[in-house]
Amino acid sequence: MSRQRFSVLTLITMTVGGVIGIIVSLVLNVFVFDEYDAYGEVKIPGNTRLELPAGKVTVSFHSWVSGDNGLLIPQLGMSIFPPDGVAEPQVRESIGSSTTVNGDARRRVWVAQIPTAATYEVQVEGEVNGFVNPRLAFGHGSPYWSLTWGFAGLLGAAALGWITYLLTRSRAVRPTPPVTMQPASSYEPTGDGIRIEQLKSLAALRDSGALSEAEFEAEKRRLLDGG
Repeated sequence: MSRQRFSVLTLITMTVGGVIGIIVSLVLNVFVFDEYDAYGEVKIPGNTRLELPAGKVTVSFHSWVSGDNGLLIPQLGMSIFPPDGVAEPQVRESIGSSTTVNGDARRRVWVAQIPTAATYEVQVEGEVNGFVNPRLAFGHGSPYWSLTWGFAGLLGAAALGWITYLLTRSRAVRPTPPVTMQPASSYEPTGDGIRIEQLKSLAALRDSGALSEAEFEAEKRRLLDGG
């Protein structure tokens, strides 16, 4: 197998693997590994006690919708009360995109940083008229998003490889400009050169006996005088 063919097959494998990997990892991260309600749910309005682990906890608005129009977030309020001797959790707004499966919709609203694993009192209120079975879900996102980024990097490397390959190939097949042949310089003898050749011819005729010495001298004088 030639090096060029091997390079093309490698780039094709990287491209296909990157595209398939991104699609599969996205589906798994969103619909399988994203445990948005792993720690329980609280009806809106309502309050309950939840066992929350230390670390980051996602808080998502969860309801039923018709169609795939996405889930709007109503006016909501939430309070998390820690047990005695435990610091209060830090909560920041983090609006995510809607995820809907057969009318079951959810959308991240907050991320809470829980200082210590314990049982927390959670109180929720909001204007949820028009929503079907609204509640707040406490859970965590997928821990495997790095796989998606890895496949994205593979696809990016394949794209750079294709660009390099095409540039190299275009240089290899670029036509070579035709070489312009310079016309050979013609030699035109000068007047002195012509007389020298004529004198050589006269000398040859004299030596062969075709010209006498007197005739040779007369012709020689005529040539040298420019006749």
